[in-house]
Formats: sequence, structure tokens, C-alpha cells
Amino acid sequence: MAGWLDSPIFNLLEGGLDGLGLRQRVLADNIANNDTPDFKRSDVSFDKILQATMDSMNNTAAVSGTEPGHIRITGTGLTSDGFVVKDENTTYRNDGNNVDIDLEMTRLAENTLQYNSLSRMLTMHLSMLKQAIQE
Repeated sequence: MAGWLDSPIFNLLEGGLDGLGLRQRVLADNIANNDTPDFKRSDVSFDKILQATMDSMNNTAAVSGTEPGHIRITGTGLTSDGFVVKDENTTYRNDGNNVDIDLEMTRLAENTLQYNSLSRMLTMHLSMLKQAIQE
């Protein structure tokens, strides 16, 4: 990010949304594999995401291009590398699966509420920045 979007608040909100988006994909995978034998549920380590977000706030994103006119920004965004933790220690059923569908649906609803809250906070932050620029 550059300029007025490169603020600690914006970066934290963006990192939070990236983390919650990743968690949404992981929870959806758990739900989709509810009936898969030997499937082990996964979740997202928010401690690692928070640390990565804080680290990225201290480092600027590298800008590079493969050809003239093509610009690629690296060092931003969030992949699942190191953030997804698989629960190998529990088994709820005889087939080795450890997905509790009711618990996963509850986690998914909670994640959706958190994502919506952070989205509103980001919208309010951008609205304040827009208002400050216009004045």
C-alpha cells in the first residue's frame, strides 16, 4: 500500500480481514469433509496471523515487474502457509473423522459476524480518510 492507505489501522484491519477470510475457507473445508473418513479438522492460528500482520507493518511491500507496464506487488496478502493448524489429536467417530458439524457451523457463524464487523470498521476508516481529504 502506498500513501494514505499505508496506516497502522488500515494494515491491521486488512490483516484481520485476510485472516478471517482464510478461516472462512478452512471452516468451509471442514464442513464439506464432514463425512470423509479419517479427515481431521483444521483451524487458523490467529496468533501467527497477528504476528505476520505486525511484521508486515514494519516492512514495505516490494514492487517488481516482469515486463515493462506490468507491476506486481509482493509481500502483501495472506496464504495458508503456516497459519492453518490441523487437529490430529481428536477423533469423534469410528471412521477417524473429528468434525463436529454443529461446532463448525457455530464457528462459521461467529467468523461471519467478526468479518462483517471488521468490514464495517474498515469502511468507517476509509470514510473518515475520504472526509479528511475532501476538507
